[in-house]
Amino acid sequence: MLTRSQLLHNIENLLTSQGFKTSDIYDQGSFDIVARKNLQILLLKTFLNIDSINEHNAHEMKQLANIFLASPIIIGKKSRNGILEEGVIYERYEIPTIGFETLKNMILYGEYPEILADRGGYFVKIDGNVIKQYREEYSMSLKDLANLAHVSRATMYKYENGIVRANTETAMILEEILNTKVTLDIDLLKQPTKDEPEYSNDVKDLSKLGFGVISTNKSPFDAVAKMKSSDNHSPLMTNVEKNRSEKTLTRMAVPLKDLSMVTSSEPVFIINNEKIKNSLGSIPVIKSWELKEFENSKELLKMIKERKEN
Repeated sequence: MLTRSQLLHNIENLLTSQGFKTSDIYDQGSFDIVARKNLQILLLKTFLNIDSINEHNAHEMKQLANIFLASPIIIGKKSRNGILEEGVIYERYEIPTIGFETLKNMILYGEYPEILADRGGYFVKIDGNVIKQYREEYSMSLKDLANLAHVSRATMYKYENGIVRANTETAMILEEILNTKVTLDIDLLKQPTKDEPEYSNDVKDLSKLGFGVISTNKSPFDAVAKMKSSDNHSPLMTNVEKNRSEKTLTRMAVPLKDLSMVTSSEPVFIINNEKIKNSLGSIPVIKSWELKEFENSKELLKMIKERKEN
């Protein structure tokens, strides 16, 4: 029987075999593994039963994907309704959710799923341009084509304009009528449309410098900060003051460095511990009182750069 650990290692082996740089496996947070190939970043979470994910973890996963410009994907084996079918997308809290074979087909062969499982059955996105070109070529009205496909004129209008999805049965009828493929593949690996993250004020001194801050509860770091006014700067991935011992901080530096390399983020500690100088391992350390004294983000980024180089 497949275990979650085996599933994770299967995913890791698949990605590395195709040239992805992968992070270590983190199986206790809002994501398990991050993978990067050129500009493509994947933020992945695994469950044997995909119904196990909760809304809070899903929200954090989406927020982080937004900051890192990554594609969030949940990979699982089954749901309460049975084994996940190959080539089908099951969404959980608006995150694409698929089986391992579907991921494998995308990574190895560039074959993307087109079927979405939802309440009421299976649905597909219709390529409205194909329908419109066919109607124009054969001087056919929306009503004529709708009658052939056994749907209303209003529904055919919505298909043609990408307003609604069609059930798989209707899609098959349309493909028989048009004698061509009418469904759209769904590229889960492409960079998603960027939404404005929901920033918090948990690290107020970073917020005052113009950073949008996302605090995390289920990740190997405490927060991610990104300049609100610019996409040119890499995000800061940080662990902040929580009265941790140097030994604990040293241990936390390992995933911080690992994840920052895959996501192209700047790792930094923001702490009060006077015993720790300007860096912890190879990660720059900014003292909390230093952060309060910066007048703008440039001063902070300059000090991070200097301490990183030293």
